[in-house]
Amino acid sequence: MIIFIGRHNKTSTFLKFCSKKQSSDFAKLKHLLKAAKQVVVLTGAGISAESGVPTFRGPGGLWRKLDATLLANPSAFREDPGLVWEFYHYRRELVLKAKPNAGHIAIASYEARHASDKKVTVITQNVDGLHARAGTRNIIELHGNLFKTRCTKCNEVLVNTDSPICAALAGTGSPNSDKLTSDIKEKDLPHCKKPDCGGLLRPHIVWFGEFLDPKTLEKTDIAISQCNVCLVVGTSSIVYPAAAFPTVMSASGSIVAEFNIEPSPGTPKFDFYFQGPSATTLPQALSD
Repeated sequence: MIIFIGRHNKTSTFLKFCSKKQSSDFAKLKHLLKAAKQVVVLTGAGISAESGVPTFRGPGGLWRKLDATLLANPSAFREDPGLVWEFYHYRRELVLKAKPNAGHIAIASYEARHASDKKVTVITQNVDGLHARAGTRNIIELHGNLFKTRCTKCNEVLVNTDSPICAALAGTGSPNSDKLTSDIKEKDLPHCKKPDCGGLLRPHIVWFGEFLDPKTLEKTDIAISQCNVCLVVGTSSIVYPAAAFPTVMSASGSIVAEFNIEPSPGTPKFDFYFQGPSATTLPQALSD
C-alpha cells in the first residue's frame, strides 16, 4: 500500500490559479508550469497509440483472438512459455519499428530545457520505451519494459534489444495465425547466460495478478508527494494504482491537466482539459 505524503510550501501562484472550473487555456497552464519546481507527466497507452503501438485494451485489442489477460499472466507462462514469448516477440518487433511522436519529443525537450530550474518526472504505464528513445531521462516505468528480461531463477534484470531475442522466435508471433499454442520448446527460448544459472528468461513486465515493484512504487510516491503540476496524457484512468494518482494529486493541491482524445471516464474534472491528439496538444502546452 502506498502512503501519499502531503505537499508543502505551495506558492501563492498556484493558489491563485487553482479553480474548480475546468480550463483549456494554454497560456494559463504555461504560467503555472513556469512557477512549478516539480512537474509530473503521467502517460498511458494513448500517447503510444499515436506512434502506431496497439493498446491491447478494449475493442480490437486482441492477438490471435486472445485477450491480453490470457497471455500476460504467470500461469500462461508456466503452461506455454513459447506462446507467451511469441506474443511478446510480436510486440517487441512492432515497437522497434515505431518512433517517438511529437508528444514524446515535447516532454523530453521540456525536461532538457528545464534541467536547471525544475524536476520533471515521467511516470508511465507504457512498456514500449518510447519516452527513453525520445530523450527523456527521469522515467518511472510502472509496468516494466518490453526490452528488459528477468530470469525466473536468479531474478537478474537485463536490457535486451536483440531482434529477434532468440533464433527460435524468428518469423513467429503473427497475430493472424490460428495457432493458440506454440511449437517452440522451452530449451530454445531465451535463457540466462550466467554459467551457474541458465534459468528461463521472461519479459520484465508486471503481469496481471502480480504486484508492482515496491522500489518503483516508492519512487512514484515521492514524485507524487512533491508534485506542483501534473500532466495526465493518454490514459483512460481505469488501471490501478495509476488511475488514482491524478485524483490524489488534485485533492492534495496539485494542478492537474488532462490531455486526451476524450475525458477519462469516472474521473473528476481537473483544472485543465485539452482535447485532441497529444502529439498536437503537448507541444503547444510545453513550448516556452
